[in-house]
Amino acid sequence: MGFEVITKPKGGDIDKMAEKVFWEAIKMLGGLKRLIEYRNLTWLPSLAEASYVIVLKNEAMKTYGEIAKILGITEQTVKNIATADEEEVKKYIEGELEERPKEHIAGGIAKLAYKKLKEEGRLDTEEIELKKEEMEVLDVDWAVHVLAKIRGLDFPVEKEQLMERLKGLVIKGKKIEEILEKLEYPIKTPAELLHQIKVHLTEQAS
Repeated sequence: MGFEVITKPKGGDIDKMAEKVFWEAIKMLGGLKRLIEYRNLTWLPSLAEASYVIVLKNEAMKTYGEIAKILGITEQTVKNIATADEEEVKKYIEGELEERPKEHIAGGIAKLAYKKLKEEGRLDTEEIELKKEEMEVLDVDWAVHVLAKIRGLDFPVEKEQLMERLKGLVIKGKKIEEILEKLEYPIKTPAELLHQIKVHLTEQAS
């Protein structure tokens, strides 16, 4: 069963909105430099996923089950992201809570970013403006771009299908073709694909 093709809901584009939520969330966390300092870059694929969940739920009006199928994650994960108490997460990232809350951290951050963009009327009107160095430092938006490019693809997938969809993509200075050669197939879900890429990049960096 293939993923549903999502067109422009409420006059906006899902992929662009998700990317805006993703980058706004990074800004709210203090920017890339702070993430690097705190070694929280492992949050990025989760943050990309959470950004999609929040936009699909609020802008495309998708159910938890529909979002789970689109992103290849469990319905429970979608629910955890969508129902995260963003105020508790905010207290945690601002250092007001000593213990990590039970809430889905990336979900709470994505909800905060989404609300801010909506309140300021920037979700579907403003183009993303990023500093050149931010784009070049780590290509941290790779998870968002991978999710966008594989939309509509039937899972599980083999290497050849991913090569065709993702060709030309460069992640952290590495061609996607080189990365795909190292992964284990078949890959069952989009979430598994993000995880395998993240593991490969982490191993290469160490």
